[in-house]
Amino acid sequence: MELHQARAFVAVAEELHFGRAATRLQLTQSTLSRSVAQLEKKLDSSLVARTTKSVSLTSAGEALLPHARKLLELVDRTPDVVAAANEGLTGRVRLGFSGPSTNHVVGFLAKEVRARLPGIQLELSSSLMSYVGLEQVLNGDLDIALGRWDALPADVESRVIGYEELVLALPNDHPLGDQDAISLRDLEKDNWVVLPSGPGASMPQRLHTLASRDGFIPRISHVAPDSATCMVLVASGYGVSLTQTSVQEHVYSPGVIYRKLDAEREDTELQVRLVWKREDQNPALAKFLEVSEQVQAMNGT
Repeated sequence: MELHQARAFVAVAEELHFGRAATRLQLTQSTLSRSVAQLEKKLDSSLVARTTKSVSLTSAGEALLPHARKLLELVDRTPDVVAAANEGLTGRVRLGFSGPSTNHVVGFLAKEVRARLPGIQLELSSSLMSYVGLEQVLNGDLDIALGRWDALPADVESRVIGYEELVLALPNDHPLGDQDAISLRDLEKDNWVVLPSGPGASMPQRLHTLASRDGFIPRISHVAPDSATCMVLVASGYGVSLTQTSVQEHVYSPGVIYRKLDAEREDTELQVRLVWKREDQNPALAKFLEVSEQVQAMNGT
């Protein structure tokens, strides 16, 4: 069904008069009649019953009418759809994050995006290490990632949305568990459970940097795929771990005790960032970033 045929058919169906329908569409009556006849021929079915006194729809015409109206509605809405997409009011944003330690941040942000930008489809990918999230932003698999990086390449932009502190995770029967703060030097002979290392990944780099300052190389016993698994291994006595306060607060970890790290504050502070590709022209991403900035200001972070 071509667009001009749909318009002609709907006008006749609603006016039930070829003259009024032609006037409504600013067509000659013969042109209007020809469009309807062409549609009937294409569908091999009579849609309009004509007599010298009246015009009515056949059963086929009645069945076709709502579909023809929907087609015209979609076509008429096309400029608005395109304008909304260009303004970032509709579209898709793919966000990657690490999982349990950042669920609370992502959950709150997703709620605000849904309330303020209902036309945006937010796709979430969890359980991504920060370096993996960065790689996926760079190769185009993600629009934006939430994580912690000590170094970022020049072709991404980022914004700090929060701060955390490094803490030590120990099995609850560890000999130093009664101390409020522990230095890495005191754990020189312990085994360490760490997260995977990757470009810019903050946790493994911080451990090696701080240990180097204290004059030792950490003895790595296990590389855990995520923070939750890391805490399970710590609770099971496989070693100690350097982690962050969000894990302490949001990852269920029975058998683990957390202690402050005895070090300079600038060494123990972690920045939580959003990162995205510098040249990304996705209008929906721009709107998402606006909302995230408003939410950050609202929370005073």
